[in-house]
Amino acid sequence: MSISFFERDPYAPIKYLYEVSSILYHRKSKFQDIMVIENPYFGRMLILDDVVQITEKDEFFYHEMLAHVVLHAHPAPKRVVVIGGGDGGTVREVVKHRTIEKVYFIEIDEDVINTSRKFFPSVASEIDNPKVEIMPMDGAEFIKGCKRDIDAVIVDSTDIIGFARSLFTEEFFTSVRDALTDDGMFVTLSESLHFHRDIVVDVQETMKGVFPVVDLYTVPIATYGGNWWSFSVGTMGLDPRRMRRTFEVDAKYYSDEIHSHAFLPAGLYKRLLDKTLGW
Repeated sequence: MSISFFERDPYAPIKYLYEVSSILYHRKSKFQDIMVIENPYFGRMLILDDVVQITEKDEFFYHEMLAHVVLHAHPAPKRVVVIGGGDGGTVREVVKHRTIEKVYFIEIDEDVINTSRKFFPSVASEIDNPKVEIMPMDGAEFIKGCKRDIDAVIVDSTDIIGFARSLFTEEFFTSVRDALTDDGMFVTLSESLHFHRDIVVDVQETMKGVFPVVDLYTVPIATYGGNWWSFSVGTMGLDPRRMRRTFEVDAKYYSDEIHSHAFLPAGLYKRLLDKTLGW
């Protein structure tokens, strides 16, 4: 008898159904339900609270784009905070940059980190890098203690519900701004332009009340609801569309060419914020 996994995305108007070759792990942590399944096409899949977080086949699209855009737009990032992303994929990408000296890896659920260590070793490969300090706590609380000494803050959270909501408030964005150096940059996931346009606009508008420069870029991701995934950027003044260092990291998708084309065209971006898009 075949087994299937029926995803329960809290925002998507459609539902995804995945064939399950086997269930490799399933338990409830203090914060959420954690499951690892094997799929014939995507390989191993990490699922939190019945929503797919990463798959072996396509995780690099998300992790590369979340990390490398702001880190290449920054002239010389040394100290980086990664909030969430317990699978370790974002940390893996951050430490590829030669300028990096310190990565604060803030993940509230240690069980996710341990699960990734065991079942996704290629994703979690740099979790124990000497440059990385793992801190199991609320990212919103951690960032309050940082003052003008962080070059980049990267939020790799679950969907904007539950305990992740604290990472999308004006209070949190203000704490991030106050933690950044003069060239500092911030990036967070901000859901899908297809299915979650109102959320995307709300995040952009909230950030515009805090950061001097705010922008938006996107990437196609097959396993996230809506597929056209967006990332919201806030900076202390630098234009994130401009690369300030030569592209030299080992990446499967991201490149200098992708960087320049990932941001929404100016006209489309204006129509998005003006809420005059035709869909």
